[in-house]
Order: sequence, then structure tokens, then C-alpha cells
Amino acid sequence: MHPILSALKHHKTTVALVVMEIALTCAIVSNALFLIGDRLSNMQLSTGVADNELVWVRSDSLREGGTPDAAMSLEQADLAALRGMPGVMAAVRANSLPLLNASMWRSGISVQPGLPKATFNSIAMYLGTPGIVGGLGIRLEQGRDFLPQEYADYSPSANQAPPSAVIITRALAERMWPGQSALGRPIFMGEKGKYVTRVVGVTTRLLNPTLSGRANSEDNLLLPVRSVPGGMYVLRTEPGARDAILRDLPAVLDRVDNDRIITGSDSYARTVSDYFHDDRALIWLLLVVIGCLLALTALGVVGLSSFWVQQRTHQIGIRRAVGATRRDILRYFQTENFLIVSGGIALGLLLAVAMNLLLMKQYELPRLPLAYLPVAALVLWGLGQLAVLGPALRAAAVPPVVATRSV
Repeated sequence: MHPILSALKHHKTTVALVVMEIALTCAIVSNALFLIGDRLSNMQLSTGVADNELVWVRSDSLREGGTPDAAMSLEQADLAALRGMPGVMAAVRANSLPLLNASMWRSGISVQPGLPKATFNSIAMYLGTPGIVGGLGIRLEQGRDFLPQEYADYSPSANQAPPSAVIITRALAERMWPGQSALGRPIFMGEKGKYVTRVVGVTTRLLNPTLSGRANSEDNLLLPVRSVPGGMYVLRTEPGARDAILRDLPAVLDRVDNDRIITGSDSYARTVSDYFHDDRALIWLLLVVIGCLLALTALGVVGLSSFWVQQRTHQIGIRRAVGATRRDILRYFQTENFLIVSGGIALGLLLAVAMNLLLMKQYELPRLPLAYLPVAALVLWGLGQLAVLGPALRAAAVPPVVATRSV
């Protein structure tokens, strides 16, 4: 070990540059791997609905001055026509869907009335017409579906009492009543919690229309309503019928009322895929960045090791002449490289934590889990040993006689 340290002291500037290169690579790779893992975990989240069986469509009427009763009549006629399509198992109307990336009604709720401020804020509100639970494929782990008499006329924008029943997510139930059953519990809404509704069911999972990190991504509730003004039709289809139904949707709705425009329609699976388009692009970009950084770091190690092998030909020859084996020479360069890489990794891990703290402050990213640090360290240690292997093998292959004659 002493000869190695002594040799490194004679090349302080070169060693420092390589250490800094490895440190920067370690810091960037650690955070890049974390960002990739975070995006992949989001992409693997279950939406809570039957992704591959759903089709949705939005339409706007071109008629002016329609009454609420007329709008409800048209909605009922549309739903009847959609349910009559071959391959349609259910048709409902909803205000939004998980990961639709659309605006959403939100409300503050409390577990007791009369509070000046809501206890839980910005809770997403799903509204759905009769059959919404089965129509979307929502799974209940506790409680029951809505009863027909529980569907009510309700709009979050109006100052009115909500329906008497509500279904909430397991995540929200755990926040509101930790370790207790949510069934039958009252939820207070409106100004100072003057309106009350009761929990009749708890969903296994139901994501919000947009994800803002992983925290509170399922803080939402589902309310039963008779009509959803400005909402969307959602159809649950039989296997293999989805594409045909999506193709025929505009014609079916036009037969009911051709004074409308279709403002959007798609399969829900494609909607979810589109939601994560930017995440996939970011993952590929980070993979390219990681690959380039590792390649540049490997080239730096190879270049440095090759230079040192060339400069130390005389020293290598002397060591071979006094009995050093090829394995000894190989181990020397691998140990030397290990020390340099270790110094870079130690500095890089500190830079990785500092970089993550900066990202947390500027972009509200979550904290870097410590598990990513040893992963990055192992990658760089392995890369360093592979990079130095070629020059080290060339050094080990130098014959003693050739080395001593090259003086």
C-alpha cells in the first residue's frame, strides 16, 4: 500500500482531476437513478379502475339557452343509446377519471362540524351517475355500492348539501381515522362543515386526475349524482370490443342529437399512457446522460492508467526482475485504481446529498433514499475496475528484460 500512496503523491493534480470527475459522476448518477426509480414507481401505480376496458368521450351541445331538465333528458338519452351498443357492459357519466390530467373539483373536509377551517384540504371530488362503481371497475374493500335512492342532484359549485352517501379511498380513510374503520363515519363539508355525508364504502385504490408526487395521490372521494353537467361519458367494454366502440361513438351520439361537437374521445389505456409520456421521455434522457457520464469516466480512467503504465515501464521491469508476478502487477494497478475511485465516490456521495437537497428546494422533489448511494458506488467501483483492467493487463505482460532495456 505504501508504494501506491507514494506514487499517487507525485501526481496530485492528475489524481485530483480524476477524483473530481468520479465525484461529479457519482453525484449525478445517484440522483438520476433516483429520478428514474421515482418515475417508474409512478408509472406502475394502479389507477383503481378497469384500465383496459374503458372508453371515454366528451361532447358539447351547440344549442343555446337549454334548461337543466333538457340537459338531463339529453344525458339520459345518450346513456341509453350508448348502453345499447354491441360490446358495451356499462355506460355512465363522470366529471373526470384518474390520470386524465384535467381540472378537478376539490373541497375541504373535516371529521367534525363547526371548525373554522377544514381539517383536510384540496380533496379531489369524483362525481358519477348511477352505476359508476361497477361502470368504472372500482373495487371496494369495505362497505357497499351506492343505493339508487342515494343518487342526488348536486353540483360542487353550488352552495348546497352533498349526497347523503360517499365512497372514499383507503388512503384518505387512513388519514382521517388512523387504524379505525371509516364505514358509517360522517364527513363534514362546506363552510364550517355545515353539510354532512356518511361513508358507505372504501375503495382499494383510486388515483387522482393528476399526480403531484406520491404524497396524497389518492386523497379523493366519490359522490353519487343523477347528472354531471359538463362531464364525460365513460363506457366499460367487453374484451376485444373497445376499438370498435371507440370508432362508432360519434355516430351513435349524433343519432341522438346531431347539434353537438365531440370535443374528445379515446381509450382509457391510451389516456394513461399519454399521461406518462413526459416521464418516459425523462427516463430515456436520464439513461443517455448516465451512459455518457459513465463512458467519459471510464475513458478518463483508461487514459490515466495507460499513461501511468507507459511512464512506469522501468519500474514495472524492476519489480518483475526482483520476483513480482504478473498477478502482483495486475493487483497493484487495480488497488491503485480502487483507492482513486473510492476517494471520488466518498466525495461524490456528499455531493449527491447536497444536489438532492437543492433539487428538493427548487423543484419540490422527494428526499433521495440512502439505498441509491451504495448502488451508485458499486456501479462506479465496477466501472473503475473494468476500465483499468486493459492497461493493467498490458503492464503485467511487460517482460522484465524488455522493461530494463528501455531505460
